[in-house]
Amino acid sequence: MTSDVATDSPTRKRPPDEGESQATPPPEADAWSRTLARFSFRPRPRVSLRERLVPDFTDSTPYTGGGWLPCILVTLVAGFLRFFRLGQPDAVIFDETYYAKDGWSLVKLGYEGTWQDVGDLKANDAFVNGDYKPFLSESGSYIVHPPIGKWTIGLGEWMFGVNPFGWRFMVALLGTLSVLMLCRIGRRLFRSTLLGCIAGLLLALDGLHFVMSRTALLDLVLMFWVLAAFGALVVDRDDTRATVARRLRDGIDPHRALRMGLGLRPWRIVAGICMGLACGTKWSGVPVVLLFIALTLFWDAGTRRAAGAAGWRVYTAVLRRDLPFAFLSIVVVALIVYVWSWSGWLLTDGGYHRQWADGREGLSPDTFKFGPIKISGLPQFDMTWVPEAFRSLWHYHGEMWKFHNGLDDPHVYQSNPWSWMVLGRPVSYYFENKTYGQDGCDVDKCAQEVLGIGTPFLWWAGVIAFFYLLFWWAARRDWRAGAILCGLAAGLGPWMFKQDRTIFLFYAVVFVPFIALAVAMMIGAILGPPGSSDRRRAWGAAGAVTVVVLIAWNFLYFYPIFTGTTIPLSDWQDRMWWTTWI
Repeated sequence: MTSDVATDSPTRKRPPDEGESQATPPPEADAWSRTLARFSFRPRPRVSLRERLVPDFTDSTPYTGGGWLPCILVTLVAGFLRFFRLGQPDAVIFDETYYAKDGWSLVKLGYEGTWQDVGDLKANDAFVNGDYKPFLSESGSYIVHPPIGKWTIGLGEWMFGVNPFGWRFMVALLGTLSVLMLCRIGRRLFRSTLLGCIAGLLLALDGLHFVMSRTALLDLVLMFWVLAAFGALVVDRDDTRATVARRLRDGIDPHRALRMGLGLRPWRIVAGICMGLACGTKWSGVPVVLLFIALTLFWDAGTRRAAGAAGWRVYTAVLRRDLPFAFLSIVVVALIVYVWSWSGWLLTDGGYHRQWADGREGLSPDTFKFGPIKISGLPQFDMTWVPEAFRSLWHYHGEMWKFHNGLDDPHVYQSNPWSWMVLGRPVSYYFENKTYGQDGCDVDKCAQEVLGIGTPFLWWAGVIAFFYLLFWWAARRDWRAGAILCGLAAGLGPWMFKQDRTIFLFYAVVFVPFIALAVAMMIGAILGPPGSSDRRRAWGAAGAVTVVVLIAWNFLYFYPIFTGTTIPLSDWQDRMWWTTWI
């Protein structure tokens, strides 16, 4: 595993720091160090403040263009996989029946209109062929998700027409770009282009990410903006630590470390914009905002400690000097972006509940309810000064909130979030039985399926990596392990409190990039720490290659049921490893 600090040259002799003991360590300490070394633990080398705050990249060479060339190559592989035969199946599959049509409605009306069948003509059948006019009504449709994801889908339809390729194009593009982002994020996290590209390649080869990149649903768009926000915060961490290193050129200064102000930071504002777009896609972006704020504040505390601050005063300084700017940069910016995402609904008159506040008294609610908490009899205040459009939007959000909290209708593909990491119950987006001569079927019975399931070997390796990261974070307080675990918690954690709600495995696509990062970090440990012997490196490389090759083979094995390819029914049955996958 590459260290988060640069290692000292083995030939350079460094004088001990002031106050550093020069006594020979007791034999039991050496024995303990040797024991820890078997598990890839190494004593932290003494380095300069600059190296401690902003470690060098371990494999930077002039031949890779700052690591961009290998990252772009991995992205091209991901793009080819996602765009190849993107228009197949040539049908409206699964929830595309909502979001592909809503996306086009936004393009034409500025809000989600109502789609209706006309006589014996089905709207979906006509929509596949680009015929929408008789079926789209200007009457507002009751929708339960914000519009950013649907605007994204609609942009592809506007560019390439109302057809499966058109409504899947932008989602496939974001899926491809997310692989590039993860390569760069992984490189920055691990200070290794190799491990960054491994993380990106693992994401490119994940079945759930692949299927969601080829389907016009909202969750891949949500994943993109969550990952972008995470990446912006990682860049902000590096930039902030570099700024602190420049300010403290003379070395550690505990007084300045506590009192220095870090101010408004541009990459935090970028993160706030991305989080606003995530929330504007689905409300499940809201927990991400809360956890990512906590994450970046803990990073600020770590920066101040690295600069010399110590004790509880570090957190006092963070609360006084960093929290207000973090709140402005992230929460306020995200809120502004979220409200802006509803501009189509606000600036037109036909959206659902758009006219609700017209002629109504503007009174604040007399009841507050959040989960099990309910407070009644609150004093009401005159809110007439708030524009009617915004009061209508507030009311509409109340209706959406009721829907999401009351969604408990059973569904054949619903699953428990505790089963997601082991892929207990995937979702079938599309299934067709074929007989001899149909769609290339050359046996008696064939099947076509698009199954929303992760690459099993990657996800099951992710379970092992999860426990490895927990151990590594607890034992070494490695910030990279904590960051990846935070991303996993942001995507998975909130659903653990929704056991009674109808939920599905494909919601998990939000944290797939963090599974890829976790496995990449574990592969880094398999490769061995800096300074390992050639024998250790050789065995580590063999193990790492084995893991990646097995995951790649597993992806290719399941590729036919990721893409709706016609295969013999017996081959389809061979891929149903668990009965719950049927």
